[in-house]
Amino acid sequence: MTRTIRTLTLPEIETLIDWAAGEGWNPGLHDARAFQAADPSGFFGAFIGDTLVAGISAVAYNDRFGFIGLYICHPGWRGQGHGKAVWDAGMTYLGNRTIGLDGVPEQQANYARMGFVVAYDTMRWSGTLPAPEPYPSVRAVTDPAEIMALDRRCFPAPRSEFVRHWIAPPHRSLVLQRDGHVVGWAVSRPCRSGSKIGPLFAADLEAAMALLRSFSGDVHIDVPVAQREFAATLSGFGFAASFRTSRMYRGEPPSLELPLIYGVTSLELG
Repeated sequence: MTRTIRTLTLPEIETLIDWAAGEGWNPGLHDARAFQAADPSGFFGAFIGDTLVAGISAVAYNDRFGFIGLYICHPGWRGQGHGKAVWDAGMTYLGNRTIGLDGVPEQQANYARMGFVVAYDTMRWSGTLPAPEPYPSVRAVTDPAEIMALDRRCFPAPRSEFVRHWIAPPHRSLVLQRDGHVVGWAVSRPCRSGSKIGPLFAADLEAAMALLRSFSGDVHIDVPVAQREFAATLSGFGFAASFRTSRMYRGEPPSLELPLIYGVTSLELG
């Protein structure tokens, strides 16, 4: 049958996320709607008849920056060019933008051949947080606008619609203020196993730990390896490193305040 490529609907994005769970990626339970809100036109699928056989996210945040993720071909359809077809569709859609992705070590050489260059490495830390500690300066996010200035220092492009969905329940979103100024924010989202914390953006280690210790339970967080003191603190809490990726860019790397990034938002959308 003829292969067709088209934009995915919300239920089809949910199917692609289920595939990610099957690959062991442990996505969030409620990711699809927030992901689609980032760019409703940025999810592509290869279909044989009515059957989805491969998919990818290629989110255009603005006319200068996009991000590739959720690049999966269903196991029963591999080796037939369907994965390359959605890759080509996503890359064509993003065009001349700087494009980011998070690559596992096994795929980085392939991405390098397509022009992607490693900017920094991340390590997933997993562990169990005890009951939350009370921090008077930490509270729930009440208005997305209050965290946008800090978000723009840590992310390459505006993403207000994504953030609006990302901070909504059942995700738990927190902000930390000092002297009336936002110095950190974080989101915990329920996943197939435990919860993931991301983003965790903070002015310093003290602020990062105040936000982190306001959550509890089994959690996972993707931490830039340059955050050595934070990683050592997590290790001291009994967390274990389990999964390494590299943030890679094709095109001019964005200018970010990396010392503020204690946990990336997600490996799927950046």
